[in-house]
Amino acid sequence: MDKVKAKKHLGQHFLKDENIADKIVRALLEKSTDEKVLEIGPGMGVLTKYLLEDETKKVAVSEIDRESIVYLKKHYPSLEIVEGDFLKYNWEAWSDAPFAVIGNFPYNISSQLFFNIISLKHKIPVVVGMIQKEVAERIASPEGSKKYGILSVFLQAYYTVEYLFTVHEDVFDPPPRVKSAVIRLIRNNVESLPCDEKLFVRVVKAGFNNRRKTLRNALKPLDLSPELSTDAVLSKRAEQLSVDQFIDLTLRIQNTM
Repeated sequence: MDKVKAKKHLGQHFLKDENIADKIVRALLEKSTDEKVLEIGPGMGVLTKYLLEDETKKVAVSEIDRESIVYLKKHYPSLEIVEGDFLKYNWEAWSDAPFAVIGNFPYNISSQLFFNIISLKHKIPVVVGMIQKEVAERIASPEGSKKYGILSVFLQAYYTVEYLFTVHEDVFDPPPRVKSAVIRLIRNNVESLPCDEKLFVRVVKAGFNNRRKTLRNALKPLDLSPELSTDAVLSKRAEQLSVDQFIDLTLRIQNTM
């Protein structure tokens, strides 16, 4: 595992605690009925080996690091390995069937990774991932919290988010400077939002990009109509609105355009 220490530049810290690895995999398997499972950033396969114990699952991994790929091919010769950057790969074409996602996600791309998952929400019903504790708390936070933000709203619009447990620094190689956490996303029944989804994205981003301002000021770039600009909801800040309230606001803006 000495070579793994040199991979810190990839933004990934490799889990070495077998009990936690088993616990992460069980958190996925107890909720996923999908035949296919995609692991992102498997490294030396600490999660992979537990996934492969379930013979009902077809396991594939997405890995960018050459040394990890060589290791996985040697130790798991039948494993499907998608070589390359998860963020750039065409996952739409990879599978016609839904697939679950799991991984010890690289910290430096975790937010981008979740935005990709949102774009694939029709194919990904369950996600279990280990990420930086601060990001996990942000994703799972409800409205009214200072940690509640853009990613919270976008993910909670389509998934039920569960903060499962905190993971301490000493179970990684190399140890990160921050604590980690495992979260689980379970797809809800929302096929599509009852509003213009592109406008919804604009409203949420504009609100949180100026989160200290009231929505009346934060949403000025959207050129709100006079009849809407006096609405009481615009006296609130973005962090005070639930997902449903953001949807309702988007609908009202949409209807006055």
